Amino acid sequence: MVVLGGYLGAGKTTLVNALLQSAEGLRVTVLVNDFGSINIDASLIRERGDDVIGLENGCVCCTIGGHLVETLISLGERAQRPDLLVIEASGVSDPLRIAQVGLLDKAFRLHGIVVAVGVDGIDAVLDDRYVGDIVRRQIAVASTLVLTKTDLVSDTRLQAVKERLASLGATQVVVTANQGVVPPAILFPDDVMTLPGLLSPRPMGAASRALPRGLRSFSVETGGVFDRSRLKAALALLGDKLLRAKGFVVLQAGQMSELHVVGRRSMLTRRADLSSASSVIVFIGIVSDEDERRLTQALEAAIL
Repeated sequence: MVVLGGYLGAGKTTLVNALLQSAEGLRVTVLVNDFGSINIDASLIRERGDDVIGLENGCVCCTIGGHLVETLISLGERAQRPDLLVIEASGVSDPLRIAQVGLLDKAFRLHGIVVAVGVDGIDAVLDDRYVGDIVRRQIAVASTLVLTKTDLVSDTRLQAVKERLASLGATQVVVTANQGVVPPAILFPDDVMTLPGLLSPRPMGAASRALPRGLRSFSVETGGVFDRSRLKAALALLGDKLLRAKGFVVLQAGQMSELHVVGRRSMLTRRADLSSASSVIVFIGIVSDEDERRLTQALEAAIL
């Protein structure tokens, strides 16, 4: 599950349009507030109802209105759930709260909170006495920032926007959208890492050139039993440099839990069906060799 946020006019709809039309065979379900601004080529539409658009490529676009919980329950009960669920948050909502609602259904995992930032007008909304706080909160909770409308500003202006975003304590994972298209690795975690059986880092793929400078993945495998609180402290060590992490960790002898980390948020789920004496975690973020060394040491120190 990915929550897509951003203030009014930031370019969220353009991102949704691009995603729906280039899903590359993956089943994608997008929950939006309305269809009015979703511009889909008629040749792609398989069926259209009052609140659902079914596309030929297997994607589905649904209106949610005020019925997010009911819609999520319905999706979670399907025998064939989507490969990716995208919830487009309204321009004045808190993406983190939307994500927390989504996580009430154990059928879904949070892959990221992606917030669009329209660089041509971001200073005006940040400085607005009425909406500035809303926009700052949206930016602060993002695991990835997507810069839109970059063609409308100079390189100097773009750099100034990036510096201001950094001053707000925003994530260091920042990408630029090209006509609404972003690197698949930002939306689809399995483009970067995999979880069948055990885990291993995967190459970034053809979209690597569009990824933020320094974004890479690495894995840590260790034996022993983790102390839960020390493990969570270690996972928070990289702060806004971390995009995602997931893996299997041993919290009690012979018992494993599934771990998911998105930005500064982590979640552990007991897996009674798995048993192992070692833990494996894959990380992706703006990470240096020194960051990797520090994190590995902190994880080792979290072993009981």
